[in-house]
Amino acid sequence: MTDTIFPPRPTPVIPVQGGGSFPVGRIFCVGRNYADHAAEMGHEVDREAPFYFTKSAHAVLLSGQNMPYPPRTQDLHHEMELVVAISETAKNIAKADAMNVVFGYGCGLDMTRRDLQAAAKEKRRPWDTGKDFDNAAIIAPLTPKADTADIGHLAIKLDVNGETRQQAKLSDMVWSIPEVITDLSTLYTLHPGDLIMTGTPAGVGAVAKGDVLRGTIGDFAAVETTII
Repeated sequence: MTDTIFPPRPTPVIPVQGGGSFPVGRIFCVGRNYADHAAEMGHEVDREAPFYFTKSAHAVLLSGQNMPYPPRTQDLHHEMELVVAISETAKNIAKADAMNVVFGYGCGLDMTRRDLQAAAKEKRRPWDTGKDFDNAAIIAPLTPKADTADIGHLAIKLDVNGETRQQAKLSDMVWSIPEVITDLSTLYTLHPGDLIMTGTPAGVGAVAKGDVLRGTIGDFAAVETTII
C-alpha cells in the first residue's frame, strides 16, 4: 500500500455519556423542521418532504470549548438543535425500522454565517459558506438511546448570557426522527458515525464576541460555548 504524502486528519470524535466516544462520519442537517422557525425566516413549511444541507465532520467543536468568531461575517447566528447519532447502515429503511439504527442523542448548535447564507439564497447559490465552516457544529456529549425513554415531550432550549432565546418541544418538529431517517436513507446510504442535526425552533439570532451560549434538551448533556 502506498504511503500517504501527509498524515490524514484525525477523525473527529464526540464523547459518550457513560464512557467511550463516537467517531463522526458525515453531518446532515434538516432545514425548516419547526414551522415557527420557517415562519420567522419568511417561509411556509412544505410537508411533502424535508430538505437537507451538510456540514463537514471537521466542522465539529466540542461543547465546552470556545468558538472563535468566524471570518467574513458580520451576522453570526445560533440555531439550537437535537442531534441524532447513527450506528447502523441504513438504505431505503422503513419508518417502522428507522429507530433501530439510532445510537443516541445530543444537544447541538448549528452556527450560521447568516449574511453569507442570505447572499447565497439571493443569488440561488449553495449555502456552504454560510453553514459549513470551522467550528460551525458545536456538539455536546451523546446520550445512548438505551438510556432514554420517549423524547418527544422534552423541551429544547437555548440561553444566551442567561437569557432564553429559543424554546420549544421536540414534538413540535414538522418531520419526526423516524420520518427524517427514512427519507434521508432514500437519498444516501447512512453509515455508522453519521449525525443528523434535526432543525431549530424559532428565536434564532445574532451573537457577538463575549456571548455565552448554553443549550439544553431534557437531561442530555448541555451544549455550551463562549464566542471569542
